[in-house]
Amino acid sequence: MDKIAYEPYRDPEEFIVEWTDRIWVRRGIGLIRENYAPEAIVHGAYGTSKGVEPVVRSTLMKIAAFPGRVGQAEDVVWEARGNDAFLSSHRVFSSGTHTGWSAYGPPTHRSFSSRTIANCLYRRGVMEEEWVVRDEYAVVRQLGLDPFAVARTLAFPGWDGVRAPLADVLAEGDSGARPGHHRAECEHVLGLVDAVWNRRMLHEVTEFVARDVTCHSSRERTLTRPDGYQLGLLDLLSPLPDARFEVRDVVAHDSPAHGGVRVGVVWWLEGTYSGTPAYGPVTDSPVTLLGSSQFLFRDGRIVREWRVYDELSIMAQVARARGDEPSPSGEQHPLGEPGELPAGGG
Repeated sequence: MDKIAYEPYRDPEEFIVEWTDRIWVRRGIGLIRENYAPEAIVHGAYGTSKGVEPVVRSTLMKIAAFPGRVGQAEDVVWEARGNDAFLSSHRVFSSGTHTGWSAYGPPTHRSFSSRTIANCLYRRGVMEEEWVVRDEYAVVRQLGLDPFAVARTLAFPGWDGVRAPLADVLAEGDSGARPGHHRAECEHVLGLVDAVWNRRMLHEVTEFVARDVTCHSSRERTLTRPDGYQLGLLDLLSPLPDARFEVRDVVAHDSPAHGGVRVGVVWWLEGTYSGTPAYGPVTDSPVTLLGSSQFLFRDGRIVREWRVYDELSIMAQVARARGDEPSPSGEQHPLGEPGELPAGGG
């Protein structure tokens, strides 16, 4: 990959981390117009936004609401997309205190922490397309707010376009053609998604994960051992028992500093709220969920997974199906516009 993809930094990881700090820590909000393409596409938990100005506006709002928020880069998994571009999977651990007026209302002066994974396609140093997910449910609960009440206020414009079938996601995903390195680990992850996540062969989880596996999931839950991994998946699927996962992009990288080979994936869940009433009365209505995971390998098995998705997105869709969502379709929702996490997720 040519250096033009990440100049003036030494590699894509430094590029992502430094740009994030320039915008979020030093508050160079206007620099987003340099870092994002004018027609940048951002896919978030509530829909797709286009253009750089929505990102500028929502970033300003977020910083004003949480001025002391710190976004710590935990890992950046990256790989080339041709000679002048790369895809990055940026995992961020954010913490802070709600001290400014936000769309949630007046300051609660409560602390919070949550994770984000932002998958960004950069070409010649400019972000063209992003898939970003945050555990906003965890933030809402820690601020002392009612997630059900918040979900009813969320406008849900939805996602643009149709996801065309992929012939082989390991050859080419939504971000374009990818290199074939670390294929064994990538196939291992796809095997887990197919057998355990989709075909519900939960007893086969030990074929994919280590005995001491740890899974960090939504609501800041930490699940340990294969038994905990199974229970976390059951918790996600029981309200949506017919749900299926589709992996739309894969990125892999080997870094001793980050523990070895890591594989990042962007996935979509499609299902029906027809199971356990975890989100209120069952509606038998469709649900779409954007999610992202990072997997760390050790001795050929998955030893850790970070799985990020926003349960408020599920709750908002269920509320809309019940007809108790007061925000008209297309209105900006309290969490900001879909593309509110620039430069790799801030």
